[in-house]
Amino acid sequence: YPTWKRTLARRARESQMKRFCRAQAIQRRLEEIEVTFRELEQQGIKLEKLLRDENESLADQQTQWTNQLLYLVQKKNNLMSEESDLMIAVQELKLEEQQCQLDEKLRSYMNKEDALKTPEDEKAEQEILKQLVDVVNKRNVLIQLQEEKRLSEL
Repeated sequence: YPTWKRTLARRARESQMKRFCRAQAIQRRLEEIEVTFRELEQQGIKLEKLLRDENESLADQQTQWTNQLLYLVQKKNNLMSEESDLMIAVQELKLEEQQCQLDEKLRSYMNKEDALKTPEDEKAEQEILKQLVDVVNKRNVLIQLQEEKRLSEL
């Protein structure tokens, strides 16, 4: 087993572990966002009830409640934006994993000598190459989407 093959296998395992850790971190953050959404929703409901029920309260108090409600809405919008970014990151991780698997398959076909390849092997190699290009294009679309989103937020 040549050294370069062991090195490639080790690097593939390392990148897989990195993707796994990133996926776990994303999942944790999505769960935190969900909990925060519920908390903001409860606070918003309380503030709305105060604003509707307390018609005789001081104008300053109503202004303060309105400002708090607007702050909650802004915070919720920021969380929604972050959640959207995380969902894009999840898609990107899936495509990255798919790309690594296809790379590995393609490498196994390409390492075979041309004289030993059957027509089925060549056809499979071309299909894998086509799938790989498709995955790369999908990743490119996600990156463009992220860039457009970032520019629109500026």
